[in-house]
Amino acid sequence: METERVTEFPFTHLDRRPRKRARLGWDVPQAPKAQVGMFCGQELGNVASFASLMAPSDHTTISLFEKEVARNGSPPWREDDKDGHYMFSLGENLTSRYKIQSKMGEGTFGQVLECWDREKKEMVAIKIVRGVKKYREAAMIEIEVLQQLGKHDKGGNRCVQLRNWFDYRNHICIVFEKLGPSLYDFLKKNNYRSFPIDLVREIGRQLLECVAFMHDLRLIHTDLKPENILLVSHDYIKVPDYNKNSSRSPKDSSYFKRIPKSSAIKVIDFGSTTYERQDQNYIVSTRHYRAPEVILGMGWTYPCDVWSIGCILVELCTGEALFQTHENLEHLAMMERVLGPLPQHMLKRADQHAEKYVRRGRLDWPEGAASRESIRAVQKLPRLQNLVMQHVDHSAGDLIHLLQGLLRYDPSDRLSAREALRHSFFTKDNLRR
Repeated sequence: METERVTEFPFTHLDRRPRKRARLGWDVPQAPKAQVGMFCGQELGNVASFASLMAPSDHTTISLFEKEVARNGSPPWREDDKDGHYMFSLGENLTSRYKIQSKMGEGTFGQVLECWDREKKEMVAIKIVRGVKKYREAAMIEIEVLQQLGKHDKGGNRCVQLRNWFDYRNHICIVFEKLGPSLYDFLKKNNYRSFPIDLVREIGRQLLECVAFMHDLRLIHTDLKPENILLVSHDYIKVPDYNKNSSRSPKDSSYFKRIPKSSAIKVIDFGSTTYERQDQNYIVSTRHYRAPEVILGMGWTYPCDVWSIGCILVELCTGEALFQTHENLEHLAMMERVLGPLPQHMLKRADQHAEKYVRRGRLDWPEGAASRESIRAVQKLPRLQNLVMQHVDHSAGDLIHLLQGLLRYDPSDRLSAREALRHSFFTKDNLRR
């Protein structure tokens, strides 16, 4: 088999995800306003007080001295762009310690740059947060969470490792170990072809172990998705794609698909992570991985992470997001199409914002549908059992039973992460040699 190494994934070409409607900005949860009180009883580690770190405004005044003098090899001072993103050029320094090599990605929070750490003699990934108050506050929450996780994750095998952090020109900069591509980027580069079931099993096991570890610490991630799960290594192998390209010649490059050489993963992005509390009912999770109790406004806690994991495992098996939607009623109708009717006791508990989706004790569908296209999008979805059977060659029965536990509507009935790890999908010898 041919062995290759992925160097980077381009961000310039269009997303060709099959039948995937574009993800819209309002489907991404907003960074919650920082609450210093949420850390009561928790050790803050090396995080300085919020008051000393927050800028007096979103446009901090920079001294003339800093504008005119490039000390320690720092680049000349530049204005941020209109959205508060740090402006830089490749090859210049980010403080005297780090040299910018490339841009790895960009998001609502800011940018991630690949940099050379002169002190440690290694490549690192630096998240440069937008110079806007709410994002700076969310970054300080993430640092505190990362320090808590690092203190208890002695082997460093579950979550991305925090190397360092600093405040530079009104931007919180968080230094991480450099890892491989996200599961989403790998799927995208692989034309959204599914992972082998044995690889899904190993990734699922590690993901559940990480979430169980976080839940033991009373932490809820709230934004689990393929974009926030990184392969540790860039390396992959090419294997024949018998299922989709059996009629193609081995000389055709599309005859092959990529498989990661290592199943090792780490979870990233803890900017939305929170400690468990009683009053949590604001919207969390990226749309496709959002649990029904969140949509219905019933409040949420640890089980919302477990629902997201169920959606992720289906996506790894099929190559496509399970619920490809951007509208609440359609999302709930898709759930019913795939998993069966929502329990009446949950529909009755819908809050004032979600009660409009319910009529006469049941989901207002298809009567309340926004369009015929929306109805068709729901109707084309198969039942969960049929969906898994279409893509999984062995272990399908165990996987279906596991997913039914992870995707139970009532969060009180949903499997916990620890319970899921004891499921036969992980404990039985499911491998066929």
